[in-house]
Amino acid sequence: MAVKQFNLPDPGEGLVEAEIVTWKVKVGDAVKVNDIIIEIETAKSLVELPVPYAGTVTALLVAEGETVAVGTPIISVDDGLGGDDAPVAAAPAATSEDDEEIEAGKIGGAAPGGRVAVLVGYGPRMTEAKRRPRKGEGAPAAATAQVNQAFARVPARPELVAAEPVSVPASGGSALAKPPVRKLAKDLGVDLSQVVGSGKGGIVTRADVEAQAEGGAAAATTAGSGAGSAAYRAPVFTSTGEREVRIPIKGVRKMTAQAMVGSAFSAPHVTEFITVDVTRTMRLVDRLRTDREFRDIKVSPLLVVAKALIIASRRNPGINATWDEAAQEIVVKNYVNLGIAAATPRGLMVPNIKDADRMSLRQLADAMTNLVSTAREGRTQPADMSGGSITITNVGVFGVDTGTPILNQGEAAILCFGAVRQMPWVVKGKIKARWVTQLGLSFDHRLVDGDLGSRFLADVAGVMHDPSQALVWG
Repeated sequence: MAVKQFNLPDPGEGLVEAEIVTWKVKVGDAVKVNDIIIEIETAKSLVELPVPYAGTVTALLVAEGETVAVGTPIISVDDGLGGDDAPVAAAPAATSEDDEEIEAGKIGGAAPGGRVAVLVGYGPRMTEAKRRPRKGEGAPAAATAQVNQAFARVPARPELVAAEPVSVPASGGSALAKPPVRKLAKDLGVDLSQVVGSGKGGIVTRADVEAQAEGGAAAATTAGSGAGSAAYRAPVFTSTGEREVRIPIKGVRKMTAQAMVGSAFSAPHVTEFITVDVTRTMRLVDRLRTDREFRDIKVSPLLVVAKALIIASRRNPGINATWDEAAQEIVVKNYVNLGIAAATPRGLMVPNIKDADRMSLRQLADAMTNLVSTAREGRTQPADMSGGSITITNVGVFGVDTGTPILNQGEAAILCFGAVRQMPWVVKGKIKARWVTQLGLSFDHRLVDGDLGSRFLADVAGVMHDPSQALVWG
């Protein structure tokens, strides 16, 4: 018998540790090359990890919820071939259970520098990173059942809940609830067996859990501010008498905290505001929603804001720049990698759309939809989080009018888009009901002075006030 230990691989991007989120297998399960065995969380994304060889699982060496360093053994597998223990990284080449060599660059195959490609979405690639076709049937029934028990994260908003399978508690009570609802109940200290479900077939909904929590709470407070705080609900007093709850600082929350401190204390921030009549933008959004080219995609005012920012960046290229301290240079970028701040169950994430300035309005709409949905599902890859040049944070989605956002580290500006409201507005000497919003722009005063920042913000507002201006400036 040869028992091999599989070590936590290096995810790259300077990350040195990861949290064990969910095991997809258990002791005794049979696994084949490239079977997904575990889901881990780095400081940047959730990642599914495949096993690079076949055999029988003999031990899970790290428990769910633990954070371990790169190189730590996490699972033992008996390959049934005999011989000494050997970590996967020491193998000269990865082969399947029938000794068929895996193509270089694919999962389990060779990678530059004598490494083995083991981590989905990370590391060097020699070819397109896709799994080789598997022979025979899929994973055993026991392993398949484990895979179906995907790690449940609480969505930032109820309407974002996908059609997850309904789960029944293994013991104690008969409440029916989807995995995200169970996670929410655990976070709020709610006993699901005491909740009467109002959903179809008696399913317990998020609203049921929240109502139960509020009903038994002596007090409740809201923690945090900005787009990232929606996913982190403030703990409430419960019947257990617990007065304080300690939440470990790790993963995305830890990375965000470090980046924000670094940005706030390295770049001198200035914030300016402008209030805009965006009635014409709202009319444009309504027309796009019924347009044949856009009817199968979500269209919102944020799409017009993104396009307005891109146009304003072309007219004011100094806003799309970065400060190179080591070289003592200002680097002006002739491309727009547009970051969109997204509130996710794991905290605030700012993935970016590469070369957004080269996209049509429809392409930009598709990219924004995919970017946000991927972030909220926790599937954003590190490459999508790096290389941003300018960012939009949409606080209006929470009903907030404006804010003074902190710069995404390394960028010169971030645009804050507030709630769009109907308000009395003077139009040609008469008071009328108009759609109005506020835009806020924070910028790094080392490379963006008041003149540049003001002109850029005015240009964004100009397109928002009259989208036809884009034909003149675009």
